[in-house]
Amino acid sequence: MKQEIINLFDEYTHAPLSREEFLRRLTKLTGSLAAALAVLPMLEVNYARAQTVPAQDDRITTAHITYAGDDCTMKGYLAQPKEKGKYGAVVIIHENRGLNPHIEDVTRRVAVAGYLALAPDALSPLGGTPANEDEARNMFGKLDTQKNLNNFIKAFDYLKSLPACNGKTGCVGFCWGGGLANQLAVHVPDLKAAVAFYGKQPEAADVPNIKAAVQLHYGSLDERIDAGIPAYEEALKKAGTHYELYMYEGANHAFHNDTAPTRYNAAAAKLAWERTLKLFGERLK
Repeated sequence: MKQEIINLFDEYTHAPLSREEFLRRLTKLTGSLAAALAVLPMLEVNYARAQTVPAQDDRITTAHITYAGDDCTMKGYLAQPKEKGKYGAVVIIHENRGLNPHIEDVTRRVAVAGYLALAPDALSPLGGTPANEDEARNMFGKLDTQKNLNNFIKAFDYLKSLPACNGKTGCVGFCWGGGLANQLAVHVPDLKAAVAFYGKQPEAADVPNIKAAVQLHYGSLDERIDAGIPAYEEALKKAGTHYELYMYEGANHAFHNDTAPTRYNAAAAKLAWERTLKLFGERLK
């Protein structure tokens, strides 16, 4: 598929671009409305692909939980190993589509790897993630930035309150969630590991506050996000922060999302996930 089409879809999913305008521009790129509608299913996510670890997997237990947020009740999806023991805890942070079946599956993947895994729903203060993805995307602009950050910081308090938690915490975020993972690294002093998949970088002036080991994953075709890499890496080096930065050649934004068939890159996703679990193994066990 033409890179211009993928770039347009990326703009649609991240910028205030209406569906009508997106379809108009997609029609122009493909040559006809019929061609645009034929391309659309290859761009949009398909949650039928979401499940790689069944919710009933006998290695884990899962539950929809709530915890106290900043002037709100936060909803979340919790997965944890069934075998009794002490485990590190990981907060999983969704894209700008909210808590959906794909992120719930990623949460189960983390639990199967041997961690307490919690995916909070950032849209909880607004009633929770709706079924309509366009509606969900538009709701993100209504979130209070500081309260949203606080709501995710409080997720660690919830995890630490669980008897099975060993007290060590980390996070992994994707897209919007990748940017928030970077912010959690800045604002949570006892965080042990923060993994950001194609996430917005923090301000260079805030980087010295990072105490966690940081791991960063980027796709080489993701020009929008990649533009912020040089300043972030320079600040990380200057601060002496432990970090790993990986660039995946030929990969687009959202390359880890296996429900997005056009942007998903199986090889890059597999390698990035192996690196993620390796870092968690080093820092959270």
